Amino acid sequence: MRDLVRTYQAFTRCDEEHIRQLGLTLPQFDVIATLGNTQGMMMTQIAEKTLMTKGTLTGIVDRLEQKGLVQRVVPPENRRCFIIVLTPAGEAMFNQVFPAHIEYMKERLKALTPAEMAQIQATLQRLRSLF
Repeated sequence: MRDLVRTYQAFTRCDEEHIRQLGLTLPQFDVIATLGNTQGMMMTQIAEKTLMTKGTLTGIVDRLEQKGLVQRVVPPENRRCFIIVLTPAGEAMFNQVFPAHIEYMKERLKALTPAEMAQIQATLQRLRSLF
């Protein structure tokens, strides 16, 4: 398990360092990447996809809203909830940072063959199934 944790920590350090260079925190990037190419999502959907608690997510969405990257929209069919959508500035940020970050991470992973990637994925899925 120590190797798994150390690998995750190394991945996160690399991931987060690049995202900060793009002007976002890792949780902010996760929200923008999750909302990209969608019509928006409810907080519960975003929390589920990003693996964040709704409490943590509320603060992140608040900060993204202050930056003008997302907005809360009340749908006419259900005025008791709201949907988080990217603003035009948020869409522009997504279109800038998402492809750049994918390329950055691909560069780090290109040393692995497709067979190795498939083996890693299968092993991680098998490990997760034990819990």
